[in-house]
Amino acid sequence: MKDIKNLIKMELIIDANILMSALVLTNGFTYDLIFREDLKLFAPEYLLEEFEEHKDEIVEKSGLTEEELDLFLSLISARINFIEKQEFEGFIKKAEEVTPDLDDTEYIALALKQNCPIWSNDKKLKGQENVKIYSTSELIKII
Repeated sequence: MKDIKNLIKMELIIDANILMSALVLTNGFTYDLIFREDLKLFAPEYLLEEFEEHKDEIVEKSGLTEEELDLFLSLISARINFIEKQEFEGFIKKAEEVTPDLDDTEYIALALKQNCPIWSNDKKLKGQENVKIYSTSELIKII
């Protein structure tokens, strides 16, 4: 008989800072969690734009070549369901009202639309009370 825990999928919105952690420590818990089958991950397409905007900085901080970064992003893209802004646009206004950082608006809006928590290590984001935020260390304890 299969373990019931293996049949349950936890849905999460993944934040850009989580992907940065996975890039820096490809042998760490964050990287391992991203590839767990029992996690169903979502992100606004905005996350890909953020990575493109900061590509040079990411290459420098991660120690990866641009080609390695592109490979990582293609692997990650296979694990994350990227959602177009128009699909959660109706939640943007509410998200703008509750987010402590306007850069996180799309993450909050998508979480409100999907009715699921955000996986983020951003302490400011954790301060709002409209969407549950799980840090990596919290996720490790519950899954």
